[in-house]
Formats: sequence, C-alpha cells, structure tokens
Amino acid sequence: MTERDEFLCVKDLTIRFGGLTAVSKLNMTMNRGEILGLIGPNGSGKTTTFNMLTGLYRPSSGEIWFDGVRIDGQKPHQVARVGITRTFQNIRLFRQMTVLENVLVGRHSRMGQSIFHDVLGGALKRAEERAAREVALDLLRFFGLEQFHSATAGTLPYGLQRKLEIVRALAGEPKLLLLDEPAAGMNDRETADLKGLVQMVLERGVSILLVEHHMKLVMDICHRVVVLNHGEKIAEGSPVEIQRNPLVIEAYLGRQGSSVAQG
Repeated sequence: MTERDEFLCVKDLTIRFGGLTAVSKLNMTMNRGEILGLIGPNGSGKTTTFNMLTGLYRPSSGEIWFDGVRIDGQKPHQVARVGITRTFQNIRLFRQMTVLENVLVGRHSRMGQSIFHDVLGGALKRAEERAAREVALDLLRFFGLEQFHSATAGTLPYGLQRKLEIVRALAGEPKLLLLDEPAAGMNDRETADLKGLVQMVLERGVSILLVEHHMKLVMDICHRVVVLNHGEKIAEGSPVEIQRNPLVIEAYLGRQGSSVAQG
C-alpha cells in the first residue's frame, strides 16, 4: 500500500448483496482539509459507500485507509474512535432528550472505557462527565445553539434539528465528518445557513465528505466532486469539470444537465 500520505484512500472497494453488486471497485482519495462531494442518481451507491466507510457494512473486497490506518471491516465504534463520524439522511436525534443530552451522546466515543477507569470510578467519572459537559456546551455556543441546551430536541425547528445532528457528530472530535443529504427538506434560508455551518466545521479543522442532491450547494462548497452511477465511479474533478462532463449530464442529470449549477 503506497497511499499512506492520503487522508482517506479507498481502493477497489466492492460490496455485494446476494447477486447484486451495489458498489464495484471504487477508487477514491481525499485530502486533509477538503470538502469532497459524492453525487449520483438514486441507487448509485452513495449511502452504501458511507455505510462501508463508517463500519455499518463490511465490504466484500477492497481496502479503506484513513490517516494511515486500515479500517475496512472495523465496527462503527472503532471507526468513530479513529476519527470518522457521520449524520444520516433521516434525522436520528433522540427526540425526547434535551439538546445538551443529544450532544453528550455524541461525546460518548471519547469518554473513558478502560477497566482502570471503571475501577477508580467515582471522582474520575465525575470529572470526565464535567469535562464532557463543558465540551458539549462549548460546541453549542460556537454553533449558536446554547440558548436551546435545555429544550427537548424534538421541539426544535427542522433546520435547527439538522444543525444539532451535525453538532452531535462533532462532539466525537472527528477528523472527517460524513454528511448524508444534510439539505434534505430544507428551505432556501435553511440551506444558506447550512452552507455557513459547513464552512464553520471546515474552519475547525474537520474535513467533510458530502452526499447531497442539492446541486447548487454541492457546486458552491465542494473542492472536488466524485460521481457514481450503478455503483461505479464515472467522473471525478472540480465542480466546473463535473458540470461540463457529458457522462455526468447523461447519467445523472439527463436533459437538465445545463441546470447543474442552479440546483
């Protein structure tokens, strides 16, 4: 393996479900500090790729290297510990818990799990819980959600629930954040706010892999874009290159290819 300098390196990644090959020999790299878009028609393999990257699915073959560590086949909590967290297309907040409690759940992967810690218990546990609470409150302050810290998550407006899900993912101190359709269901103002939020995440030193159908958002914020169709990569390049690629226009956008930059 020679791709040690790559932040994320996916090599010949393949997954089969029975006789169906959902993703076939996907090769993809990502640089530190980058926003990489992953787009394609429904059923093209985008979310399946996310599920392999985060340990929900075990690849049939191929390799995933992250920050010098091979992670294909690891379980989700192990992947989170090496620095990859995600959001989901359908919001998965704990709706009956408070905003603060939801963020504390996201902090769990960074809290002590050792036998030594359990034996000492007491003071160490309380100190860790206080520290986790401070981290959670700092995140809520940074992203403008502090005033809602005691509100029940399910009572927040839709756009703020989306923001909270991202903040919860950040509580695990990821190096790479995977966003699965973050603009789904958002109005124009919420989408504009999301664009600012993504930039804030990037400024905190977190790289972003984005699956999104909102083409204007993808073209506005991504440094590079990878396009899948029927589980195979058909194009990769800058947003401008992707907008002009005839394979993308045919496979993904059809006759509406000229409107790719407009969303």
